[in-house]
This record gives sequence, C-alpha cells and structure tokens, in this order.
Amino acid sequence: MDQYKAEFIEFMIDCNVLKFGDFTTKSGRKTPFFVNTGFYRTGKQLTKLGEYYAKAISATFGTDFDVLFGPAYKGIPLSVAATIAMAKEYDADIKYCSNRKEVKDHGDTGILLGSPITDGDKVVIIEDVTTAGTSIQETLPIIKAQGDVNVLGLVVSVDRMERGQGTKSALAEIEETYGLKTTAIVTMAEVIEHLYNRPYKGKVIIDDTLKAAIDAYYEQYGVH
Repeated sequence: MDQYKAEFIEFMIDCNVLKFGDFTTKSGRKTPFFVNTGFYRTGKQLTKLGEYYAKAISATFGTDFDVLFGPAYKGIPLSVAATIAMAKEYDADIKYCSNRKEVKDHGDTGILLGSPITDGDKVVIIEDVTTAGTSIQETLPIIKAQGDVNVLGLVVSVDRMERGQGTKSALAEIEETYGLKTTAIVTMAEVIEHLYNRPYKGKVIIDDTLKAAIDAYYEQYGVH
C-alpha cells in the first residue's frame, strides 16, 4: 500500500481515533472496531489529518473543484483542515462550507457556514466515516437546494467496507444511488493488512482473537 496510507493508520492509533473493542455504530450495529474523528484535538493533529485527506482528494478528484462541503458537526473541522492542506500542498484555493444544524436569522444568516454555494459550483463532500450511508441522505438536499451545483463525490477517512442499506457496500450504494464518486484515505482491509500480527510500538494491535471477531463481523455485515 502507499506509504501515506500506512502512516495514516498509525496516526489514527496514536490519536486514539481508531479503537478496537465492543462498540455500537450510529446505524445500530455492534462492531469490534470504531473510528471517531472527534479525537483529533490539537492543531498538529488537524494539520496532519488535512494533509492525508488532501492526498486522497487530489488522487480521486484532482484540484479542479470549487467547494469542499463538511456536514455539521464533525465535517466542519475536516473541511477547514483539508482546504488549508489543499492550498499548502497543491496550491489549490478551494472554498470550505458546512451546514448549520439550526438556521441563523441574524448577522451571517442562513443554513450555511463558510463559503456560499452558487450555480455552477463543483462540490466534493468530506466526512469522517460512512457506515450505512444515512448521512448523505441528509447532506445532498442541503447542497442541491443552494442552486444548480455539480456534486462530484464523497471522501471519507476510512471505508468500513460493510453493507449499506442493501447488499452492496455503503460507498458503492452511494455511487449507484446518487451518481457520486467515492474514495477513502484507507479501507479497513488495508488497516487489517497493516496491523494484523504486526507489532506497532511494541504491541500487536490486531491479534488472532481480534481478527476472528473482525472476520465474524464481516461475515454478518460485510459485502458477500
């Protein structure tokens, strides 16, 4: 795998973002692994995170788009960090935009935070993780309501590689349902490949027991 992907996996562990244990996802699935981007909490961490996102974005979408949209709330710092990195790494001046959960009726009014979205804009959506594809259903109507815009696709940090609402993966369903291109910095297959029975900082993070639990999870929720 690409060097930056291996570095990103270790970066998630260092930041306590990628965890293994017993968790329940937003979609109600009990899972042995969990990704929480809310644990990126310092300026240095967000700087590095933005750079990893910028690599994934440029690899799939290039730099020829106008707006990076991060759905509230976790998408707000992601969109800011990634647009800063796009400017620094690729000299691309991309606008950032997010939605508010509540419409503001004074000062900087409306439902959007950051740059407005206007007719003709090409938009990429940035999120942390997509498990069942539910958040995109809320996000797309907000963007489309702003005008005649072209939503190019979605970038996430980790592709959990499990079924969405039907039999295909959540990202594959989003591609098929909405005609969007999707990409991730890393997939869970890459995470497992990099960590399984391989010590990191003196500790094996995915041992045989945890690998068996992950395999059982994918037996139930994976794409067959």
